[in-house]
Amino acid sequence: MRSLLVLLMCLLPMCAVAKDAQELAADPVLEKRMIGLAEKLRCLVCQNESLASSHAELAEDLRREVREQMSKGMSDQEIIDYLVNRYGDFVLYDPKVKSTTLLLWFGPFVLMVGGGLLLVYQLRKRKRTLANTEVELTPEAARRAEQLLNEPKDNQA
Repeated sequence: MRSLLVLLMCLLPMCAVAKDAQELAADPVLEKRMIGLAEKLRCLVCQNESLASSHAELAEDLRREVREQMSKGMSDQEIIDYLVNRYGDFVLYDPKVKSTTLLLWFGPFVLMVGGGLLLVYQLRKRKRTLANTEVELTPEAARRAEQLLNEPKDNQA
């Protein structure tokens, strides 16, 4: 029984499915141009990877489409315009500043400044609260504190 399990475990890698090799353009100059353009575009599935470095199926389809458009003679800007019209500004890693992308460009700074102001407000509030709070010791606690402060150093652990 144990040997059968070991045999099955050894045969398991043979069941793995291999993907086809990535399609490349016949022209190396065209392929280099496609990769350069794909670095400026965002993978719509991964969202944090460029179109050139993504392994998602949609990214492969988009790279194939960009290759086809380049082979038809379209310029990089025409291809970018086509993709933006089809998928929106999100497909660009570096979208233009316009009314629809203002939050994307300036939102993180607004949040950071707002968070900093909130932090300063809370720290000042805490400081005022601590300054107004007086600690009164009970006679027993004062006696214990005095005893601890006056205790010889050799008795301390």
